[in-house]
Amino acid sequence: MAACRRAGVLRRLCPLLTAHRNPVCGYHAAVLSRPPFNTLLMRTRPQAPAPMFVRNMFIQTQDTPNPNSLKFLPGRNVLETGTMDFASPRDAFCSPLARQLFRIDGVKSVFLGPDFITITRTNADMEWKVIKPDVFATIMDFFTSGLPVVNEDAAPSADTAPSDDDDEVVAMIKELLETRIRPTVQEDGGDVLYRGFEDGIVKLKLQGSCTSCPSSIITLKSGIQNMLQFYVPEVEGVEQVKGEDEGVEQEAQQ
Repeated sequence: MAACRRAGVLRRLCPLLTAHRNPVCGYHAAVLSRPPFNTLLMRTRPQAPAPMFVRNMFIQTQDTPNPNSLKFLPGRNVLETGTMDFASPRDAFCSPLARQLFRIDGVKSVFLGPDFITITRTNADMEWKVIKPDVFATIMDFFTSGLPVVNEDAAPSADTAPSDDDDEVVAMIKELLETRIRPTVQEDGGDVLYRGFEDGIVKLKLQGSCTSCPSSIITLKSGIQNMLQFYVPEVEGVEQVKGEDEGVEQEAQQ
């Protein structure tokens, strides 16, 4: 029965996903809010990565839609699969790399992707020109040390992975998240994880540069929600699931 449901999902999705191959924008709401899908594909690319040589490594930086987050590309794999988000130093117990990055003054959170590291600073008063040299040196020293990025018993996020227990609607939601939405959000130094589907509402968790981004709500409502509703009529809305620390912080800022 599960195999039949999955076959039905693939039949419904394949014509949609193969007809449009460009990624959907993660943060330009004016573009994202206009279906059909081919009109969603226009996007303004982020600034070109700024390279910097650090001893024997070539590390690049790339701006993100969040001015308090910066994407670092070390030119090698960071995680084999998935992503990992560390909102505070106490969350980094399973990652030697994240623990070292948290020792840098001004680092608020660390996000690890397949081939990038997103650093979020504590506030705009901490200038990137002060933080970046320490981040460059820490990344270079870590990768030349031979230590594992994460401990062997730590598993990257895999919430959007299809399961035989998923019904047809959930399988379609996960397929769109995995193939269309997450790759684009990761280009901007963040990620979005599936947290459930109940009463027509898709529950998602934003990570990395998306966590404190001023346009995160626009991304959810005008971007992700519109795409899911366009292809999965059963979706009535999208709801952001926040971590405890994140929720307390955002309430304090309001």
